[in-house]
Amino acid sequence: MADLSKPTATAASKQAAPKKGGNLFASLAPLACIVTGYVIWRFFLGNASNFTNPDPSGGFWPAHKGPIGSITKMYEGGIVVPILIGCLLIVLTFVIERLMTIKKASGNGNITEFIRQIQFHLANKEVDKALAACDKQKGSVGNVMKSGLTKYKEMITNTELDTDQKVLNIQKEIEEATALELPMLEKNLVFLSTIASVATLLGLFGTVLGMIRSFSKLGEEGGGEAARELSQGISEALYNTALGIGTSAVAIIMYNVFTTSIDGITYGIDESGFTLTQSFAANYK
Repeated sequence: MADLSKPTATAASKQAAPKKGGNLFASLAPLACIVTGYVIWRFFLGNASNFTNPDPSGGFWPAHKGPIGSITKMYEGGIVVPILIGCLLIVLTFVIERLMTIKKASGNGNITEFIRQIQFHLANKEVDKALAACDKQKGSVGNVMKSGLTKYKEMITNTELDTDQKVLNIQKEIEEATALELPMLEKNLVFLSTIASVATLLGLFGTVLGMIRSFSKLGEEGGGEAARELSQGISEALYNTALGIGTSAVAIIMYNVFTTSIDGITYGIDESGFTLTQSFAANYK
């Protein structure tokens, strides 16, 4: 006899397969953010009106001089700046996307109270009321619980299987429903975890490039003018570090917030499965 305690690989993989629309968003959003970062750097920060000595030739990277205002100085941080701006936009994009997804997955009301309500209904053998509570919850825990309850209700009237086999069928249904919900919760967090590490390194890389450029000018020119150029160049280069560290900090904080929320939902899903199997084993021996 086949092992009913585990979902088949085919069934679980088909249910848990990500939607094509979600994959397309994850593929296009980072590229769009990098392009937008360049547009902000080139046409807003690098607008000729923001400099006392603009480069009339323009091009991909105009050599404007004399930035007006502290924010505009970020332009002279170099070509790494638009990449860092793009990374910040990627973080903000996926923070918003994950906030919407996890809010939806959390459902309505407190998960602990919802599980207690289900336990109360099952103790009184009121499966239909438990199903109605799942419809009101509308979250990942409610979805898993509803799948398990549907099989639970079916097993009550089943006369062909013994109690242990019925419990295994309920457990299988819960595991398949869980395999559908968990990938949705964890999807796209890789962008936050990656940028949390990479943004700081990119910022340092941009700073090092700026320092190399500044010290090269010091060696070529010499004197007080070269010292002024060096001081200005270091200040501009440090914008890369500040932007990189700031982006990394936002990514780390939000990644931890999301993983904590996902852990809470996952715990609720695990408790749901335990509640259903234990309730059936106790009430329908």
